[in-house]
Amino acid sequence: MKTGVHLRLSQQLALTPQLQQSIRLLQLSTLELNQEIEQALHENPLLERDDDPMAACLRLSSDGAVLAPAPAAPAEAPAQGEGSAPAEEGEAGGDAYAEEPGAWAAEGRGAGAGSGEEPTEGPQDWASIAPSLREHLRGQLGTTHVSDQDRALIGMLIEAVDENGYLGVSLEELLELCGSQAEVELDELQTALRLLQSFDPPGVAARSVAECLGLQLDARLAALRPGAAEERAVLLLSRKIVSEHLPLLAARDFVRLRRLLDTDDTSLRAAHQCIRGLHPHPGVGFASTAPDFVIPDILVRRVAGRWVARLNPDVMPRLRVNQAYASILKSESGRTAASSVRTPSDDAAAAPVVGVIPAPPGASRTGATDWSVRLQDARWLIRNLRQRFQTIERVAQAIVERQSRFFTYGAIAMRPLVLREIAATLGLHESTISRVTANKYMATPFGVFELRYFFGSHVATDAGGEASSTAIRALIKQFIDAEASNNPLSDSRIAEMLGEQGMVVARRTVAKYRELMQIPTAALRRNI
Repeated sequence: MKTGVHLRLSQQLALTPQLQQSIRLLQLSTLELNQEIEQALHENPLLERDDDPMAACLRLSSDGAVLAPAPAAPAEAPAQGEGSAPAEEGEAGGDAYAEEPGAWAAEGRGAGAGSGEEPTEGPQDWASIAPSLREHLRGQLGTTHVSDQDRALIGMLIEAVDENGYLGVSLEELLELCGSQAEVELDELQTALRLLQSFDPPGVAARSVAECLGLQLDARLAALRPGAAEERAVLLLSRKIVSEHLPLLAARDFVRLRRLLDTDDTSLRAAHQCIRGLHPHPGVGFASTAPDFVIPDILVRRVAGRWVARLNPDVMPRLRVNQAYASILKSESGRTAASSVRTPSDDAAAAPVVGVIPAPPGASRTGATDWSVRLQDARWLIRNLRQRFQTIERVAQAIVERQSRFFTYGAIAMRPLVLREIAATLGLHESTISRVTANKYMATPFGVFELRYFFGSHVATDAGGEASSTAIRALIKQFIDAEASNNPLSDSRIAEMLGEQGMVVARRTVAKYRELMQIPTAALRRNI
C-alpha cells in the first residue's frame, strides 16, 4: 500500500459542553434538577435564585419568637444590561413561563392557597404526634404491676417486635442472648410473652399469621357479652379455621372447608367475613413513615373546549445572573480593552480615578477570564433550563392532543401511541422524547401519571383497527369488577368477552395483563 496525503470532507456532530448540559438537564427529574441547581448556585457566585425555596419554612428570631413571613415584593422588569438579556435569549428564567400566573399558579397550589393564611405548627401539634409501636407498648408496660424480672423480660421482647407487630426472633434465641448468668428459664420467657400479647393492639408479638389472628379472635371472645350465642358460634368457628385450616382458607377451597368443619354455607360465610375483618399486621397503624407525594411537572386543564397542557409553576426555578457582578465584569473588560490601545498622550490626559468599584469575590485582573467563563456558564444554564421546560411543554401538549379522549373518558379510551409519532410531529429525535418522558409526571382529571403511561403497544381488532394495551387492561378490570363473587371469570372467558367486542387477545395475554394489575386468579377471587 502506497502512503500519501489525502484530503477528505466529512460532517460530524460535536457535542459541545452547552449541548451536553442541555441533554443532561432534559433527562433529570424535578428532584434531581433542584439538586443540580443548588450545586450550580454553590459553585457560581454570578448565578442567583429569584425565588426563595425556604419561603414556606418557619423562621425564628434570636429570642425564639416566630417571625411573620415577609410580604412578597412585586416583580420588577430587569434592566436590559449585561446580566439581563432579553426574554428571547433565555436569561429571564422563570419569568418567561408566567404567561397566566393567575390561572395556572392558583390551581397548582391547592385549596386554601389564596386565603392568606399559612398553616403553622405549634406545641399542640408536636404533642399530637402518634407514638411508635414500641413506645405504645412501653407505656402499657409502665402501668402494669409485674415483678422486676418480668418487666425486664417484657422490655426485651418489646425491642424484638418489628414494625408489623410480629416477634422477629424465637424465644430460644432470646434465651441465648440472656446468658447463663441471668438464670432465665424458657417458661419465664413464655410467661412474659403471654403478658405482652395481652397488650394493645390485639395480636401484637405474634410469631405467625395464624397466631396473630387467633389472638385477635381470643380478645373478641373475652370481650363478648353474655347471651350472644350466635356471635360466639361464629367466633369459635373462625378460631378453628385460623388455627387448623388457614392454608385452605387462603386457597379459597370452601368445598373442602365445609366438609372438614361439617358446617353450612351460611356459617362458613359469616366466619369468612369475620376473619377478613381482622388485622394481619397489627403494628402498621403505628408506623411513623411520612407518605411520599409526587409533584406533577405538567397540569392538564380544559380551556375553551379543548385540553391544554401547561407547566406547573411550582416546579420551575427562577434563576438570573447577578446584575452587579455582570456590570463590574463588563466595565473591567472595557477598561482592559481601552488600556490595551491607549497611547502615552492619552495616559497623560486621563483623569484620575475617583472611586473603586468592588469586584466579585476573588476576582482580579489576572482572573478576569475565569470570571467571564463563569458568567457564560450562568447564561448557558439559564438558557438550557428554559429550553428544557419548553421541550417538556411541547411534548406534553402533543401527548394531550393524541390522547384527548383519555382525558374525557379515562383509560378505556386510550389509543396506541409510540415515541416515534411524537418525535415526527415535533421534529425531534426519539431519544429526546424518551428523555423528556422519563421521570416526568402529568396531573390529569383521573390522577397523576408518568408521561410514559400514555405510550403503549397495540392489539389488532377484527375491524382492522388497533386497540391500546392500556385500554384493554381497563376493560379487563371492568369485567373483573362486575363479575359474580361466587363465579369469577377465568382468563379464557375474559379473552372470549374481549373477542366479542372485536379485540383479538389470547388467554396468555389476558393473564399477563391481569398480573400486571396485581389481580389474583379466578380461584383466589372466589367467595362463598
